[in-house]
Amino acid sequence: MKQDMKRWIASLISDNRVAAIPIMTHPGIELNGKTVREAVSDGRVHADAIATICQRYASAAATTIMDLTTEAEAFGAQIVMSDDAVPAVTGRLLNDVSDIAQLKIPTLNAARIPAYLKACLMAAREVDRPLFGGCIGPFSLAGRLFDMSDIMVLIYENPDAAHELLDKATTFITKYCRAIRETGANGVMMAEPAAGLLSNDDCITFSSQYVKRIVEDVQNDDFIVVLHNCGNTGHCTRAMVQTGAAAYHFGNKCKMAEVIADVPDTALAMGNIDPVGVFKDGTRASMTKAVEQLMNEMKSNRNFVISSGCDTPPHTPFSQIDAFFEAVESVNCKRNN
Repeated sequence: MKQDMKRWIASLISDNRVAAIPIMTHPGIELNGKTVREAVSDGRVHADAIATICQRYASAAATTIMDLTTEAEAFGAQIVMSDDAVPAVTGRLLNDVSDIAQLKIPTLNAARIPAYLKACLMAAREVDRPLFGGCIGPFSLAGRLFDMSDIMVLIYENPDAAHELLDKATTFITKYCRAIRETGANGVMMAEPAAGLLSNDDCITFSSQYVKRIVEDVQNDDFIVVLHNCGNTGHCTRAMVQTGAAAYHFGNKCKMAEVIADVPDTALAMGNIDPVGVFKDGTRASMTKAVEQLMNEMKSNRNFVISSGCDTPPHTPFSQIDAFFEAVESVNCKRNN
């Protein structure tokens, strides 16, 4: 569904009500009687899950599954899948610097990329609100290809090789984001959690400058980039905003009241209810308390959007999701009466 996303952002900022956009697709998979394995492999199953969520919950936007293996698999990495958990990369694709030089940038027909593009295409046609596709960030992809511990060593011992790998990762992610935009999706949520392992300066050098390349290539009036970094504890927010993304999504490791101070007031700051401790393993009382506390802390920040701190995991109780939306509505009603 084509939409002026700059106007959409402005409307959220000007609204007296706080918008809610939790990252969640797994509940829709479960409501439809499907498995995670089916949803991450079949675009139709994936899109149906998104549509089911939209029918049940009043989220201001829809999101695809946050899958941090799709692009790595396209490059040739081995992954493991199960019925009840998101896929995971197993082993490593690149063993040394010479492998980086030989690494080929895949086509958009590789692995499960077509399935994810199909999901975006179908969901964009069928849901009644903005749709954000998903992709991994450059540094997080590099870590999945070279091994996360070793990429942290590589950036200091052989930064040229690290930049070569990041350049290849960025080239592919840019191509993928262009294709997501062509499906009719209204944006992409880019997951770059590994950048949270870096200092602010290193985050600029080995993540943000590459994310910025993607933003400058694909972001326009109809398509925005939401940069997610649940590894950020607040120490690299300034690096995040140097990317020029239209929105920033924060995990529950940081304090929203602190990180939002570094976010331009024209960009959305999204977060950050604990997806495991509160959404999956919490109680109705703990959810209500968390939502009320966060919304009260952020009441002077008009660009705040309440969300989960990351993708809500499989088997998150529907009672907790219901409690989240009910608490958001309750606080909004109290403020506007």
